[in-house]
Amino acid sequence: MKITLTGTGKKFNTEWIFKELSHSFEKDNGYAILGRNGSGKSTLLQVIAGNILPTSGKVTYSLAGQEIAAEKIFQHLTLVAPYQELIEEFTLREMLDFHFFFKRPVPGVTIPDIISRIGFKDPGRKTIRFFSSGMKQRVKLVLALFSDVSLVLLDEPTMNLDETGSNWYLQLVSERTKNRIIIVCSNLQQQETSFCKEKLFIEDYKPQKVS
Repeated sequence: MKITLTGTGKKFNTEWIFKELSHSFEKDNGYAILGRNGSGKSTLLQVIAGNILPTSGKVTYSLAGQEIAAEKIFQHLTLVAPYQELIEEFTLREMLDFHFFFKRPVPGVTIPDIISRIGFKDPGRKTIRFFSSGMKQRVKLVLALFSDVSLVLLDEPTMNLDETGSNWYLQLVSERTKNRIIIVCSNLQQQETSFCKEKLFIEDYKPQKVS
C-alpha cells in the first residue's frame, strides 16, 4: 500500500483547514499527525480515508503497483475515532463475529485469539452497552488492528484508556505495523505515537493569515 498526497488542501466555506500538503505514506511504517484540539487533524484523516473530498490537490492510492479508486479504498482500511460507535446491543463475541463477517481477520488469528488479547475477562452474555468507556475503546482497537487491511487510521486511540490500557495499546499497535500503514492523529501525546517513524504537524500546512 502507498498513499500519496499532492498539493492537497481542504477548506470549509472560506477557511482553509490545511493547504498544499504533499506527503507519501508507505507500508511497514507508523505516521503521526499532530496538533492541538480543533486544528484539523481529524479532517485530514477523513480526507486520507476517502470520506471527505479535498478542495485542492489530490490523494492517490496504490496496492501492489495497482492504483485503487478513492471510492474503493474503504475496502482496504479500518478506522478508530471518538465519534465511532459500537453496536451496544451486541455481546463482545457478537460484535467480533459481525465485524469479521465484513473484514477478514489477519491470517492465523481466530476470534478466541482476539478475545484473549483484548486485555479484560470475556464478559460472556453481557452486552456492550454495559462496558466501561475503556473497555469499548479496547474493542474498537482490536477490531481495527486485527483486521486484514493495508491501512489503519487511529484518531486519538488512547482516549478513555488509563495508563495500563495505554501500555496495552502501544504494545499491540507496535506488533501490528508490518505490511501496513498506520496513521495516528494525536494532540501531541507522546505515548500514542512513540512507535511512529514520521510526524506531520498540521499547523505547518495552515495558510498564514494576512493582518
